[in-house]
Amino acid sequence: MTFASMTMPEFEHEMATTRKMLERLPEHRLDWKPHPKSNTIGWNACHLAEIPGWGASILAEPYYDMNPPGGEPYRTPSLTTRGEILALFDAGVTAAKKAIAAVDEASIMAPWQLRDNGTVLLEMPRAVAFRTWVLSHSIHHRAILSVYFRMNDVPVPAIYGPSADEDH
Repeated sequence: MTFASMTMPEFEHEMATTRKMLERLPEHRLDWKPHPKSNTIGWNACHLAEIPGWGASILAEPYYDMNPPGGEPYRTPSLTTRGEILALFDAGVTAAKKAIAAVDEASIMAPWQLRDNGTVLLEMPRAVAFRTWVLSHSIHHRAILSVYFRMNDVPVPAIYGPSADEDH
């Protein structure tokens, strides 16, 4: 079984569910957060929207430096409309799907690194990095957003089964 045949169905399922969440984003509440130490609904939505785009980089590049020496440090986008957030998400999903379909099977278990200012913070096989930093990371932030939605009376879509707001 290839990486693409194993990964694409799960990726498509998780991204479709994530898109349902982002479609319900309450634009008038983007600055809301449940606690001073928490991120806002808007920050979580922007972060969730950018994560799929990381997939193409993970599958093609040997590392990502979130604070490259002499370069600009990583920053989550600060988008202000549901449309902008969905556009970022859709572009990232499209790029990741192309990268999954085109992945070089010989390199899928090659090491991938996350760096900070040139220092290696972690190293793992590329396939594991994709699963961790794209799929699991998306699921994590989608869960946060679903709790924020519930706290703001925004209907939570069915994810792995019915929700209190949706049967399917």
